[in-house]
Amino acid sequence: MAAPADKTLKDLSGKWVMNKTLSDDIDRILQMQNVGWFLRKLITAATITLTISEYTSPDKLTHIDISQVATGGVSGTTEERTLDWSWRDHTDNIFGTVKGRSRWCRLDEVQDNEWLKKGWLDPQGEFVQSYVESVGGGWTADQVWGFEMVDGKRYHVRHVVVRKGEDWKEARLVYDWQG
Repeated sequence: MAAPADKTLKDLSGKWVMNKTLSDDIDRILQMQNVGWFLRKLITAATITLTISEYTSPDKLTHIDISQVATGGVSGTTEERTLDWSWRDHTDNIFGTVKGRSRWCRLDEVQDNEWLKKGWLDPQGEFVQSYVESVGGGWTADQVWGFEMVDGKRYHVRHVVVRKGEDWKEARLVYDWQG
């Protein structure tokens, strides 16, 4: 289901399901992130549900906590993002040890890839940018989150660029609102 008009980046709280029909194939991205063949097949076949809790802490920082669950109730990654552009370490059961940072940004602050900046409903607005580096895995992932019109409907979308050495792959991930 398309995102309701009252859902914005300032309030992503709720359940979102990756729409595999509207999203790009992520198998090559997972391969670049050193995810093995069997696990890649499980991930790409599963329905991924994100439960998001977005809130502002007493120090006025935005936090976005995301719990991922795959088909059948299989727990996936838990992400805790603080939008202050500070580096934080994280050990992930799929991607291993990573360090990442997240922030509010304008598109003119996003560097290195024009594709991250294209297609958004409000290109003058604020976006969420999340950047992750693998510790020892040789890859990086840069994401910009926002809202796009897809097939005439408004969706929460993430543009992702993964790089490993000179190789890179981009993908658009589209999420259905579940309430």
